[in-house]
Amino acid sequence: MTFSATILTLYPEMFPGSLGVSLAGRALAEGKWHCDTVQIRDFAQDKHRTVDDTPAGGGVGMVLKADVLARAIDHARERSPDCPVLAMTPRGKPITQARIRALAAGPGVTILCGRFEGFDERIFAGRAVEEVAVGDIVLSGGEPAALMILDACIRLLPGVMGATESGHEESFEQELLEYPQFTRPVEWEGRTIPEVLRSGDHAKIAAWRKQKAEDDTRLRRPDLWERHRGVRDQSASGARHEDKDQAQ
Repeated sequence: MTFSATILTLYPEMFPGSLGVSLAGRALAEGKWHCDTVQIRDFAQDKHRTVDDTPAGGGVGMVLKADVLARAIDHARERSPDCPVLAMTPRGKPITQARIRALAAGPGVTILCGRFEGFDERIFAGRAVEEVAVGDIVLSGGEPAALMILDACIRLLPGVMGATESGHEESFEQELLEYPQFTRPVEWEGRTIPEVLRSGDHAKIAAWRKQKAEDDTRLRRPDLWERHRGVRDQSASGARHEDKDQAQ
């Protein structure tokens, strides 16, 4: 199955962009995923092809019109009815690696890229669109965010990464940041690779990496650490219940 990416945008020339090189570019050339763009302006019905208007109630900037967006979304859905539609907006729910994995396992995704002051809010009531944010930042448009989402998905497609297991020990896969990495030379500017990593003892190395991942997550991302603790405690509770049931 080929992963299908459809991007609704005012700037189709921004795609595939960085996704046309490296792993994603090779995968695109090999047909592991497909990239298609839809010009939102094509769905404006006035002679000026107007896609935006002033905010209701006053204010600065312009807002993308619900009627134009709806026609563009309907067009994309006709072409890829099984693909979820994501709208890139700082008001959206932060994307997670778990959500990325779910998207990568499906047939593809349609991404709606915002511009100006954003979308007419009625589009989210009138169409099934998932509002997604890539962080607590504001970009000039949704296109860079869409590139990030697609890059995260594409690298997880079968055959894209050289070593499939490399995707399972990365940041966020276990609700933890990835452990620190080192490589040659052994010593650099008086700093050496930790001795345990040179020991050849795989059990000790695994324990060290797990501990470092937990320590770094607790210090750098307390929000992520709390989620990890919740998942860990839930798993432990489930295991205790299972043991108790078996004992009975």
